Amino acid sequence: MLQKITVMGGVDKNGHPEPIRRLDIHPGEVLAVVGPTGAGKTQLIADIEQYREGEAPTGRQVLIDGHPYAHDPLSPGPRHLVAEVSQKMNFIIDTTVEAFLARHARVRAIASPKTVINTVLTVANQLAGEPLSPTDNLTRLSGGQARALMVGDVALISNAPVVLVDEIENAGIDRLSAMAILSAHGKMVLVVTHDPTLMLMAGRRVIMKNGGMHQLHRTTPAEIAIMETLAAREKDISRLRDTLRSGQQITDNVPNKETQETWQAFYCTARSTSAGRSAN
Repeated sequence: MLQKITVMGGVDKNGHPEPIRRLDIHPGEVLAVVGPTGAGKTQLIADIEQYREGEAPTGRQVLIDGHPYAHDPLSPGPRHLVAEVSQKMNFIIDTTVEAFLARHARVRAIASPKTVINTVLTVANQLAGEPLSPTDNLTRLSGGQARALMVGDVALISNAPVVLVDEIENAGIDRLSAMAILSAHGKMVLVVTHDPTLMLMAGRRVIMKNGGMHQLHRTTPAEIAIMETLAAREKDISRLRDTLRSGQQITDNVPNKETQETWQAFYCTARSTSAGRSAN
């Protein structure tokens, strides 16, 4: 069983050594990869996916349980360690959902494929806004349905211990539940995101700057409290969205506006947390 993935720091876009010289990622961990557009988030994910050994422009090396990845296809080294869930994922196989899952379960030698397939569908329907049926054709799934199905498939059928997730906030699924499901099944989850709720849900976040791993932060108790507040607000918004999408109108029982004191407390907490980080 894979114990950890290690990324040994290389250089940024200017050729300077990355401030983060070593990044270890363990099973069950959600690591957020954050930073502005062009900061190098996608390149970090690509280096991990391709098991770099210092040959890329970044000069990074990826270690599997402390050792370089063996490229020799005949070697006993680990292969097929990485699965990816992308915001642009769609199926091109002309078959049903059930047939696809059954084929994958057979390839992975799943002992009870029918039970696992039902569980995958349950997970997918928990994440997607539109329900999936075993008889649905893969090519006719919406983007959100396709990604919800892949999260369930990766969590329950795929044996890839590392999952790379690219901007799942744009995928049209319950992204917080998706992250929780993947980590609960022991996956090492790296999520590229601009979403503050996802950033704070992760146990740690690596901040990218100018192509390099610039800082590494562990989520603080104060940030967890902020994340829980944001998640609660999102649930209210989700219920409102579902109400409007179902054709209903809002006529009464409208929630009161948040008080100025609530937002002032939220702002002060965030500001004090940021100031504390700067002091470190």
